[in-house]
Amino acid sequence: MAMTVAVTRNLPERFHGFLASCMLEVAPGVYVAPSMRKAIRERLWDVMLGWATLVPADGGIALFWKSKTAPSGLGLRMIGWPKKELVEHEGVWLTMRALTQAHDHDELEGLLEGAED
Repeated sequence: MAMTVAVTRNLPERFHGFLASCMLEVAPGVYVAPSMRKAIRERLWDVMLGWATLVPADGGIALFWKSKTAPSGLGLRMIGWPKKELVEHEGVWLTMRALTQAHDHDELEGLLEGAED
């Protein structure tokens, strides 16, 4: 059994009611269960997936738990937000997003060159 955390944003009330029925809401939209069995967590996630079409464009849920087999020892599943891609690299979760015009290409190149020294 592992501690499980769910973080929600802008979800219909049914999500909050369901999560509150099996987890403790410790802050607005943040739910924890100190010792949730894998079977319970998977059932909870199946219910969330069944409701995924109800999640607005700016809403979502992230579910986290300790995992011996997942990158960084952190199992995670997400529906909707965040609008960033999480990738596993050398056993660690990293957040990846595209460069935008707000990023100065020359400055980034300089930082990369300095890191190689």
